[in-house]
Amino acid sequence: MNTMPKSKPLKTAAEAETAPRVSKLGQLTFLLRDPSGVSMPAMIAATGWQAHSVRGALAGALKRKGHKVLSEKVEGERRWRIVEGGGQ
Repeated sequence: MNTMPKSKPLKTAAEAETAPRVSKLGQLTFLLRDPSGVSMPAMIAATGWQAHSVRGALAGALKRKGHKVLSEKVEGERRWRIVEGGGQ
């Protein structure tokens, strides 16, 4: 399988079709690995999902994948992050 390096810009539609894609759940997992956490508006913007869908992914899909998601209020803003070693 021929994969394009991430640093190389895609020039044609054919290249765009064969480029590796990251799922929305993968994008969400990436954001949640930030030690400072991520806000709900940032998760909504990254995935294009509605807030209830993001919350469902946090409570369902990520939990089933063995991630422990921590929610805490930081300076008046709710932020979520994956806690390392939080697997089952």
